[in-house]
This record gives sequence, structure tokens and C-alpha cells, in this order.
Amino acid sequence: MRTTDALRSRAVPAAVWAATRTALLLFVLGVWAFPGPDVTSDVSVIYQDWHHVLRTGTFPQHDVTWQYPPGAAFAVLSPDLLPFLDYPTAFFVLACAADLAVLVMLGCAARRPGGSAAGVWVWVAGVPLLGPTVYARYDVMVAAVAVAALLLAGRHPRVAGALAGFGAMLKVWPALLLVGVRRRGAWVAAVLAAAAVAALFTVTMPGAFAFLRFQRDRGVEVESLAALVLHVARHAGWEGRVLLHYGSVEFLGPYVDLLGTLSLALTGVAFGWLLMWRVAASRFPAHAVADAAFVAVLLFTVTSRVLSPQYLVWLIALAAVCRCRRAGRMRVPAALVLAASAVTVLEFPVWFGHVVASDPLGVTLLFVRNGLLVAATLTAARALWRDTVRKAGPAAAAPERAGEAPAAP
Repeated sequence: MRTTDALRSRAVPAAVWAATRTALLLFVLGVWAFPGPDVTSDVSVIYQDWHHVLRTGTFPQHDVTWQYPPGAAFAVLSPDLLPFLDYPTAFFVLACAADLAVLVMLGCAARRPGGSAAGVWVWVAGVPLLGPTVYARYDVMVAAVAVAALLLAGRHPRVAGALAGFGAMLKVWPALLLVGVRRRGAWVAAVLAAAAVAALFTVTMPGAFAFLRFQRDRGVEVESLAALVLHVARHAGWEGRVLLHYGSVEFLGPYVDLLGTLSLALTGVAFGWLLMWRVAASRFPAHAVADAAFVAVLLFTVTSRVLSPQYLVWLIALAAVCRCRRAGRMRVPAALVLAASAVTVLEFPVWFGHVVASDPLGVTLLFVRNGLLVAATLTAARALWRDTVRKAGPAAAAPERAGEAPAAP
């Protein structure tokens, strides 16, 4: 009976994953039409153009839409692994493969002592909530690296650190995975891995760090938290515009630079809080590494000048890792992220025209989505602080003494 239940617990999420991912593939391959603008043009046009440039031995250093660390070249060039497919199809297949890799890793983690299948379901259910955008960006590939790093942090900290460093060279945010790691070896491995990737591309390909200049000049993207001020201001006569700028749809006009500066300042405050937490924390249970990473990326996401839909892939992945441990404290924040993901697909791509127009529907969607993310951030930060800074009472400490705390993956 126990064997049957175990097989069922694996088969059901696997079947749901297969059904939902088949649907995602049918959408990105154009077999089915998804409401709203075509989300696959980033792959078929932008990524493919970058691919052509990268194959010449240089980065697209004169293209302002190239705003990624040099390791992103691995993702953009990855379709060469499947030369029998055209570029977009190969990219979508590899994105699906990365999605599957995350599922397998989470499934293995759930079967360890103290593990939980809730993390598997967060990933299985969360990814399709974002619609085909997930497979039309390379963020799911970065998420796979991040999940591997977190799941290895307890038993193989140096490997986890190296993966985090490599991930940071793919898309920066995986550097935050180490905020809750105490072992110095993990930090050293991360620095060495990132430095190795940076040195490789600096020596072999011109323009490896041109992206820094383009990132600096970005404005306020229409889906960000700061953009809500400008959406409301448009109804009060604010004389600004919405244009495709530096690779995303941004506000341009009076006070935009000020809001961008305030967003950066808010990010600084958020990281100041992280530093304060790290100094104040006195307990580091096994689940704290993933919980701290989740909080750090939430803080980075909600305070950013850009809050693209694919950023939710990061949050879903980290929420899934947190929920893989029964002792974790991120149940409510993970649920809020899933709710925000369901709203995100409505604001992009389904009703993105309403967002760009700042009409009542578009503004309402943004207020709800960003409100859910702010709520997730605040509740997650509070849970992390209470779990690691305040002294645990006898009742809270008993499970760990009894051996019920999850083993480090």
C-alpha cells in the first residue's frame, strides 16, 4: 500500500507537469494562439540576432537591448546543441528540458528526510500560471542552476557556491542565493566561478561587460512598483510617454529619473536590511539558506526599476525550494507569489495593452500584482527574522531536538 501511495504521489505531479508543459510548448511553437502580443519574438528575433553576433566572436556591444552578464552567451548559444532544429524550436525545447530538470531535482529533495512534496507542486502549478512567457525567455535555465545550488548548499557547499557564481554570470540575481550561507568555502567557490567565467569571456570576446552601461541607462519599466506612481499621474495630466526603450516598455518624461533613483535607493535600503538580518541572526536551521535566498530575491524584485513577467520564474523556483522542507517558514509568501503569478499573465501578455494605456483595468492589475509581491516580501522577511533572530522557545526547538528538522539537501 505504501509503495502504491508513493508511486501515485510521483505520478500525479508528473502527469500534470506533462500536460501543462505540452500546452506551453504548443503555445510557443504557434500551434495554439495565446491571447495578447506574441511573446516568442524575443527568441525568434532578439535572441537569434544575438546568436549570430556571438558566433562571430564578439558580444552585441552596440545593442542596447543586451543587458546581461557575459555568461548569458551560454544560454543564447545553447540551441546549437540541437542543430537539427531551427533556432526558436531548439530554444523552446531546451527551456522545457530545464523545466524538467527542476522538477526532477525538487522531486528528489521531497523524498529526503524532512522533505515535502509541496515544493514540487509549487513548481508544477506555478510555471504554467505565467503562460508561454516562461519558455520564451532564458530565465527558466537560470532557475535550474539556482535550484541546484540551493539543494546542494547543505551537503556540498563548495559546489553550491560555484553554481551560484556561475548563475550570477548568467543573470546576476543568483549571487543572492548565498546570503544565508555561513560556510566560507561556498563564498570562495562562488567568487572563483564567477571570476573564471568573466575572465574567459573578457579574454576571448570583446564587449563582455558592455551590458553595465546599458543597465545604468535604463528607465522605469511600466510594470514596476515605481511605475504605479506614473500610471496614476497620467490621469492627473502628467506629460510623459510610454515607449520601447532599452529592450522594455518604459516611461519617459518628467520625474522618471527621480523615481528611478528612488527605486535604486530603496534597493539599497532593502540590502541594508539583509545585512542587518545577517548580523543579528543567531540560528541557522537547514531551511534558512533557501528562505533567506527567497527573501533576498523578493527584495531585489519589488524594488527594481524593472519588473518583467519572467522575474516571477525566479520567485516560483525559490518558493518551490523553500516548500520542499517541512520546517520551512515560507508557506504564506509562496502562496502569495503563486497568486501574483496568476495576475501577471493577465497584465502580460493578455491585457498588456491596458497596462501600456494606464487605463483602469491595466492599473488595477498592476496594483493587485505588485501588492501581492509586496505582501509576499514583507511576510517572508518577517518570517525569516522570527525564525532566525528571535530565540526559539522550548516548543519551537523540540522538533529539531527530536530529529524532525529536515536534513540539509
